[in-house]
Amino acid sequence: MSEALLYNVVIPVTKAVVVVLLMAAVAGILTLVERRVLARLQVRMGPNRVGPQGSLQWVADALKLLLKEDVVPAHAEQFIHFLAPLLVMIPALTVFAFIPWGPEFSFNLPGFGPVKTGLYAADVNVGLLLLVAITSIGVYGIILGGWASNSKYALMGGLRSAAQLISYEVPMGFAIVAAILMSRSLSLVGIVEAQRDAHLWFIFPGLIAFFLYFVSGVAETNRIPFDLPEAESELVAGFHTEYSGFRWAVFFLSEYANMVTISAVATTLFFGGWLRPFPNVAWLSFLDLLPPIVWFVLKVSAFLFVYIWFRGTFPRYRFDQLMALGWKALIPLSIGNVIAVAIAALWDLRGLQVLSVLLWAGLVGGFVILQRDAAKKRAAAAPAPAGGGV
Repeated sequence: MSEALLYNVVIPVTKAVVVVLLMAAVAGILTLVERRVLARLQVRMGPNRVGPQGSLQWVADALKLLLKEDVVPAHAEQFIHFLAPLLVMIPALTVFAFIPWGPEFSFNLPGFGPVKTGLYAADVNVGLLLLVAITSIGVYGIILGGWASNSKYALMGGLRSAAQLISYEVPMGFAIVAAILMSRSLSLVGIVEAQRDAHLWFIFPGLIAFFLYFVSGVAETNRIPFDLPEAESELVAGFHTEYSGFRWAVFFLSEYANMVTISAVATTLFFGGWLRPFPNVAWLSFLDLLPPIVWFVLKVSAFLFVYIWFRGTFPRYRFDQLMALGWKALIPLSIGNVIAVAIAALWDLRGLQVLSVLLWAGLVGGFVILQRDAAKKRAAAAPAPAGGGV
């Protein structure tokens, strides 16, 4: 086997197959985890029939969807109706080519010798730009799926999704620009390396950027409290009302794949990617006992838990509230944050450290003030003690 064939064909194809199979399994397992966590939050029993403690429920659900009859409305646009789930799924899986799960490593390939590769398919110098461009394609699948179904409920879900995308792509883009200014790189691998060289995770100077990115990411993935395109109490099921069987399962797979994507990118941009906590502190070297990919998976899992926590905690926004939050709050805040990060980045690491201190001091101070005001309100609302008798 030639070196060009190995590095340009065999290794990338192998990684692609592993990613597709892994994401299909992760999406199924996440459904089980979500149902069990929601059950615990709501003090009830979750799935517990199929397999030990319901651990095989996701396998039963997958088989049911694969064997279920695929019903297509009689007056639907047949080709577009078939194409829409693919337009959602393919971008959701493609972006994993640019997400680094760990650093480069070497292994011996029998008959070839030492081989060096990374836990990512490609380290593109504009990988972050490509990731944003590819993920933006998914909304076309949602819009076309709603339109091609020839259903008013599905069409309204698609139109809502378009409005939601426009509203939240802007603050998400500005949050990513802040990460680019701090790292001075568009490569996702380069951003992780910049955090290691700076001895600083970008969550510290990029606290506001992280908040903007994650809130926008929850909205982009149509999850509670921003699941307006598929609000079952208003639109039956939204844009996928007329989908069933395997095609509906593709939409379902894409939603969970996008959740993993948002969590993985947030980990890469703001939490050091595969780096352990405080990677340059010598006395914490015992943390290196865990491989880098384990640290990355733990961080991504924490974000996925927050997704589920949101679903079990927050009510759904009204659509006017959703638009007002995006245009009146997040977009002005994101513009101001980019200006502040740009000014701090002029002084390189020192400026980022000063910005970190200011942001976290403001956060702690604001929390203390809110707690003090809440204590005063509780004291004012408390009933006066009854007077003693004679």
